[in-house]
Amino acid sequence: MKRRDFTKYAFGAIGGTALLQGAMFMGMRGGMAGGMGMAGAGCGGGHRGSRSNPPNTDKRGLLTNEPLFIPQLLTGTDKNRDGVKHFDLEIQKQQHNFYKDYKTNTFGISQSCLGKTILLQNGDKVSINYTNKLDENTTMHGHGMHVPAKMDGGAHQIIKPNETWQAKYTVKQHASTNWYHPHLMGKTAEHVYQGLSGMIIVKDPNENLGLPDTYGEDDIVLIIQDRQFVDHQLDYNPGMRDIMMGYIGDVLITNAGIEPKLDVKAGVIRFRLLNGSNASLYKFSFDDNSEFYQIATDNALLEKKVAMKELVLSPSERAEIIIDFSKKQNKTIKLMCDEQIRGRKYTALSINVSNTQGAIIDINTINNVLNASLQKADSAYVTKVARTRNFVLGGARGSLTINGKSMNMNRIDEKIKLDEVEIWHVKNNMRMHHNFHMHATHFIPYKRNGKTSEVKANEKGYKDCIHIPPGESVDLLVKMTDYTDAQGAYMFHCHFLEHEDAGMMGQFVVVN
Repeated sequence: MKRRDFTKYAFGAIGGTALLQGAMFMGMRGGMAGGMGMAGAGCGGGHRGSRSNPPNTDKRGLLTNEPLFIPQLLTGTDKNRDGVKHFDLEIQKQQHNFYKDYKTNTFGISQSCLGKTILLQNGDKVSINYTNKLDENTTMHGHGMHVPAKMDGGAHQIIKPNETWQAKYTVKQHASTNWYHPHLMGKTAEHVYQGLSGMIIVKDPNENLGLPDTYGEDDIVLIIQDRQFVDHQLDYNPGMRDIMMGYIGDVLITNAGIEPKLDVKAGVIRFRLLNGSNASLYKFSFDDNSEFYQIATDNALLEKKVAMKELVLSPSERAEIIIDFSKKQNKTIKLMCDEQIRGRKYTALSINVSNTQGAIIDINTINNVLNASLQKADSAYVTKVARTRNFVLGGARGSLTINGKSMNMNRIDEKIKLDEVEIWHVKNNMRMHHNFHMHATHFIPYKRNGKTSEVKANEKGYKDCIHIPPGESVDLLVKMTDYTDAQGAYMFHCHFLEHEDAGMMGQFVVVN
């Protein structure tokens, strides 16, 4: 289906959003991807939007139950003795063993798939140096990082083949779990799908909360994604329905492994969860119905731990959870992952608990006070709101839009004044799931559907992305505290990556 035909079909008779929504449910899979500048074939070949019924992955021979891969932790080197920590990373074509007897073509960041974990300290001067060894352009965005616009790694900071781009800045944020991934206009979804994602852990030397913090032992990063394979290769081949619903695979991968296993001691374990998928909505739980505690959201520790048995994360959202395995010696506990949009159920990780004593921590006494003073400022923020901005997530003229506009890199949509408090009211005007992500800053969810009472306990912290179900809205408290630049643009967008690439994105600058 050509773009003009899709536009006529999806928007002509009834108009705009309504028919876009209707088209979604008819299960059509035309060639919208090509017409909208979307990526075409993924690692495994194929052509754009050609399949009306994608085959299920042949799961015979998939490599399962291997030990969980823990990405190497990079602490940086002061190679120039200038007080700057340097991190040197290469973005390159690779091959990875998803199957026992076949190599799958991937993209990786200094490894066969995904990227190494970057460890930063609040106050560090850093230079993260990305060298592009691909034969095409890319970018690398520090998702969740509070940095100048020119160091954001968004669509404007293009890294051409065989060139190196440096994200140079001073770390100015408290302990948090963030990540890095490409952000090339129209190609973000494909590049992430092919394997370009890695974690960033920020620590603060002044924070000592008694939490598990031995990387790879009791402090574990988990990047959760799903993929489709055809002929043992990653298949990124979105049709029109995939653009609307998001490209969702039928194989779950955790740190680039399928149903991996992890051996832990009988103690308290901290998991740093990232929904790194293109478009899946994941619900996490443990198969024995164990209670766990969320201690951090996207950008900071919560003021209080939140007891829960289920946790839902939309694409790009992070959560730090702790669970006590001290009374589960010699048992295997499974971290389950239910994909909510297509209704698929997976085992994300099998955890084998030994009879060796691990970290002894009284969870009842954990005092997450990092953000206590900041969280108490919520009411003060509300009394100082300078303005409210309204954002409507919708569709028009063959594209997905915010406030009726599709992304244009030459247009600045909003100008934000430094140190002024704003409410961003974001409405999902469609019958499909979206979320909302802001670069550069960390917002506080204030209301859901017009009510402060509908903000969940585990959302009451600093976030950079929030899930907005069909027809719902959120109010976000926003304050820009640094980095004025009338020319340097940050982005706001839906982080369902196909939606982002299809135009559901805008730009803002910070001014005095």
